[in-house]
Amino acid sequence: MIKNTTRPGRYGDFGGQYVPETLMTELHRLDQAFQHYHQDAQFQAELTDLLNNYANRPSLLYHAQRLSDQLGGAQIYFKREDLNHTGAHKINNVLGQALLAKKMGKKRLIAETGAGQHGVATATIAALFGMECEIFMGKEDTDRQALNVYRMQLLGAKVHPVTTGSMVLKDAINAALQEWTRRCDDTAYIMGSATGPHPFPMMVHEFQSVISIEAKQQLLAETGHLPDAVVACVGGGSNAIGSFAAFLNAPSVQLIGCEAAGKGIETPLTAATIERGRTGIFHGMKSCFLQDEAGQIAPVYSISAGLDYPGVGPEHAYLAETGRAQYVGVTDDQAVQAFEMIAKVEGIICAIESAHAVAYVQQLAPTMRPDQTIICTLSGRGDKDVAAIAKYRGVEIND
Repeated sequence: MIKNTTRPGRYGDFGGQYVPETLMTELHRLDQAFQHYHQDAQFQAELTDLLNNYANRPSLLYHAQRLSDQLGGAQIYFKREDLNHTGAHKINNVLGQALLAKKMGKKRLIAETGAGQHGVATATIAALFGMECEIFMGKEDTDRQALNVYRMQLLGAKVHPVTTGSMVLKDAINAALQEWTRRCDDTAYIMGSATGPHPFPMMVHEFQSVISIEAKQQLLAETGHLPDAVVACVGGGSNAIGSFAAFLNAPSVQLIGCEAAGKGIETPLTAATIERGRTGIFHGMKSCFLQDEAGQIAPVYSISAGLDYPGVGPEHAYLAETGRAQYVGVTDDQAVQAFEMIAKVEGIICAIESAHAVAYVQQLAPTMRPDQTIICTLSGRGDKDVAAIAKYRGVEIND
């Protein structure tokens, strides 16, 4: 992990803890608990057992031979997080944070969610652990991800549609943080992305690093060498930081994060934070955010409910600033085309979030040699997106 060891919770100048005093004590307790249990052999054994025997890890590293042949150039491998229990990478982090909460004696889990996958994963593990669960989700997202709302309710969670602000992910995080401030004695906030005040970005990095640790081992076993590039979509950045983690100290591996450009990076209807944003403080962290001329957080847009966040995790901001990772914008049109293409060529219906990464792989692979390799993380499956994509194409179907 890249961090500032003289100032814990910092990645260069990014990160930190910018929260009300009422939360500082709880964040300190959480940090201490994580530092203790992360080094605890029994905790790691329990977590590994849950990941392997409940979440269905290790996930497949799939050689997309037909797509590789069609595009020409590099060989493409998909890290199939869509095959995890609950259908996304989110369960990796939720299992870690929820098990930590259980060790801390918490009885109730709360979480924010955008596309709904983090909410589903949190509700799932709350059910498994016998804990109460409440999920905060922007009203706009509850409408376009109605299937996941019902899944959360079916799992026993209470879903709160958030009607403040733009009624999307950033507003759900606001509501969840407010609820945690009100009731942190018996409640754990399960942060879904590599965002928020320390220690959340650090914890999410560690719990999601299983993605790249596995992928590195799997590709070495099959090809004998590291990938030339790793590509993943970025909203707040949990699946991307998990995909990058094991390769951060391997300079030969190009790291590429794909942001949601929406209707275009130069338009107001975008969520391309790193390309369009600037440094600010929001949601308890110092990072890069889309802001208006007055420094207020700007409205964002993406066809993807999981990527329409006006900021990015502090580690990603640092990786961009130092040049260790590259971040590119992918439009709605490009993502939808990739969503349809991967279904037709490889028989995989991926999440629209992941399709942003696939779209960039379509551009990148032909520029590379046939003896080079790309790992692209499919962070989730696309069942939740089929009705929305059909509507985008002018076809009305029932959710």
